[in-house]
Amino acid sequence: MTTPRPTEDAGTHEPTLRRVMGPWLLLLFIVGDILGTGIYALTGQVANDVGGVVWLPFLVAFLVALITAFSYLELVTKYPQAAGAALYTHKAFGIQFFTFMVTFAVMCSGITSASTASRAFASNFAEAFDWDVRTGAGITIIGIVFMLAVAAVNFRGVSESVKLNVVLTCVELSGLLIVIFIGMWALGVGEGDFSRAATFDTGDRSALGGVIAATTLAFYAMVGFEDSVNMAEECKDPTRIFPKVLLIGLVSTGLIYVLVSVTAVALVPINELGEGDTPLLKVVEAGAPGFPLGIFAFITMFAVANSALINMLMASRLLYGMARQHVLPYALGRVHPSRRTPYVAIGFTTVLALGLITVVGEVPQLGGTTALLLLCVFTVVNVAVLVLRRDVVEHKHFRAPTVLPIVGAVSCAFLATPLTDRDPVQYKIAGVLLAIGVVLWFVTVAVNKRLGVKAELHPEFLGEEGVPPGPMN
Repeated sequence: MTTPRPTEDAGTHEPTLRRVMGPWLLLLFIVGDILGTGIYALTGQVANDVGGVVWLPFLVAFLVALITAFSYLELVTKYPQAAGAALYTHKAFGIQFFTFMVTFAVMCSGITSASTASRAFASNFAEAFDWDVRTGAGITIIGIVFMLAVAAVNFRGVSESVKLNVVLTCVELSGLLIVIFIGMWALGVGEGDFSRAATFDTGDRSALGGVIAATTLAFYAMVGFEDSVNMAEECKDPTRIFPKVLLIGLVSTGLIYVLVSVTAVALVPINELGEGDTPLLKVVEAGAPGFPLGIFAFITMFAVANSALINMLMASRLLYGMARQHVLPYALGRVHPSRRTPYVAIGFTTVLALGLITVVGEVPQLGGTTALLLLCVFTVVNVAVLVLRRDVVEHKHFRAPTVLPIVGAVSCAFLATPLTDRDPVQYKIAGVLLAIGVVLWFVTVAVNKRLGVKAELHPEFLGEEGVPPGPMN
């Protein structure tokens, strides 16, 4: 006899999320969330740091992400709820301000990631239409217009479905498979110089120093796997399927990235690959001159546009959730009466993104800041695993070997430090964004005290992508 699936929470009588995702849909979600702007836009910039061994930083970034994934697996199977790092931080440390800052850092990573995608979109847009605006103000203007379009779609109401994600993932994946196929064809007919993939060119740095510096940027291409924990409440038997599916997804994307980067340096000279924000377009142009370059440019645009939309959707809803729990100014939680979307939060996050596009602009700095913020979050998550070992739950769950969260915490913390020769601008960007969060926190505390309102962040009830239960589109 089978037990019917619950549709309501027994304690609150609130409807629960429908468990519709099996292993294949979850795998496509994970792969689709990782693929995107990083590999499409940053391959050339990584090559600038290490030369022909551009695949090596992607491999190191994959290994660091894989170790951290084991920590997420233990936590998501132990606490199969949808709030991710906020939930784990709250349960491990119980310090509301600390939980808030981790949550705010995740939100900021979404904004910097969307800004990165905006710049990459602008560069590929210029390439697709053969506009001579590939640098300077022209790219900034296109990026701003694109971000405003994302905000308009976000305001109108975006109902992302799992089936739609399958389509988006297939399109994103097709572009990378085209590059891999071109590389295999070139290898088969003796074209290209695959010996470049074994050459180091780290400038004034040592080989190790160059790889470490490049890894801090390449890590941006591996982020996204952590978002899958937000789907825990919509998965069938998450404790059983999550471990193998997440690991298969990570290994698959890591392999794709290595093959793409090897193909890139084999077909395009390293100095040319590192110029501009459209490295894979150069690979297609060099390896398959007859291939319609405009089609590949549109595939790239589609991939990075999807990344921007998903990240801005997450950032605005996360801001909305915190405001509704009175840990940020409550005005940020207002919902438009007809569109039923958090229009104030959308406007606030869009303004921050426009500021980053205008003032910062460069893909490596924005992508590197995203990686920096998430490396800090991953450090906290790895430590939280060890702290929460004292919390015993009744059901069986995945348990990571103790050494892995220790190595994960140390490696993530190290990659976030200046010892990696990280661009100081990235610390300034992250610092300004987090400072905004601190100011908003203390302003809210002062206002709440005057109004007699108690602020209490409950990450358990934030819901998917940080969205609390409610009438959201």
